[in-house]
Amino acid sequence: MSESQTPDEVTDVDRSDRAGRAWLERAIAAVEADGVRSADTHLLVYPLPPEWGVDLYLKDESTHPTGSLKHRLARSLFLHALCSGWITEGSTVVEASSGSTAVSEAYFARMLGLPFVAVMPASTSPEKVALIESHGGRCTFVEKAPEMYDEARRLAAETGGHYLDQFTHAERATDWRGNNTIAESVFEQMALERHPVPEWVVVGAGTGGTSATFGRYLRFRRHPTRLAVVDPENSAFFPGWVEDEPAWTTGMPSRIEGIGRPRVEPSFLPSVVDRMIRVPDAASLAAVRHLQRATGRRAGGSTGTNLWGAFRLVAEMVAAGRSGSVVTLLCDGGERYAHTYHSDEWVAGCGLDLAPSTAVLDEFAATGRWTA
Repeated sequence: MSESQTPDEVTDVDRSDRAGRAWLERAIAAVEADGVRSADTHLLVYPLPPEWGVDLYLKDESTHPTGSLKHRLARSLFLHALCSGWITEGSTVVEASSGSTAVSEAYFARMLGLPFVAVMPASTSPEKVALIESHGGRCTFVEKAPEMYDEARRLAAETGGHYLDQFTHAERATDWRGNNTIAESVFEQMALERHPVPEWVVVGAGTGGTSATFGRYLRFRRHPTRLAVVDPENSAFFPGWVEDEPAWTTGMPSRIEGIGRPRVEPSFLPSVVDRMIRVPDAASLAAVRHLQRATGRRAGGSTGTNLWGAFRLVAEMVAAGRSGSVVTLLCDGGERYAHTYHSDEWVAGCGLDLAPSTAVLDEFAATGRWTA
């Protein structure tokens, strides 16, 4: 359109950019190649007494190239933004994240030669900050978790970049019908087990993307499996789900990084959740340490939240005399939390007493009973 023309006089506008399209094709190919190179994650058998008749499995997401479940989400978010035309050559990519998502996004941004900025609470573990920076990302901090969103939008606007906004786009960026999603992977890996269709899948909610993927997939494949979402202290997901209030807020951060939010995020789909279980922070950390004693594996706090909920459901099945299987996630490794969740000094400084929850777990391991 020339300067002398009005919009009503224009009949044809071409905004194609061959150079930009060539970069886009290379970028998508690079992100897709990462998925092809990456082997699927292991489905581990948790040691339970065989006479209970219930099997528990952990999907070990810590083996991804960036060490957590969020690697899947970051790949999906980048592909979604690239194919939507939101990320172009030279774009600054910005995210609001408490850690693991930003680690994975920094990895993909560096792969594409793009600057990356993570906006996160000042309480984020130093190990995660170091990981983001090791992938070439830059970290900026806010005092209160709810401030992340506006600061990320501001930085994206200031740089002319793109705010990935995992909390809005997580549920729509993943093809929940299959295409090697975590849900499809779990059911393929369960195919030869003695109880191949789980009675329960147990996950936490951070963005809501993982619970949305599982919930939709279970319905699409017509599985009878039920979805339980575990939620830590201070999180808005549990009360929002119970009260059927999508605008519920607590305004408080979660101690358990990666899950729990001060507001119900747009990507959380309450309609696909069958049950929600609120888990005290002390219980999450006691379960993480119980996992290490039982298996030798060190995991992050969100894995402990998952396990507390999964153990409770296993105990209910044992009490009812029902056989079957339960699947949950090992979200990331404990090396990211050496100075927090795995530090007795940090736990004591938070005023957390793990002894009562540890006693519940010991009783469960010995008898299958749940006394919490």
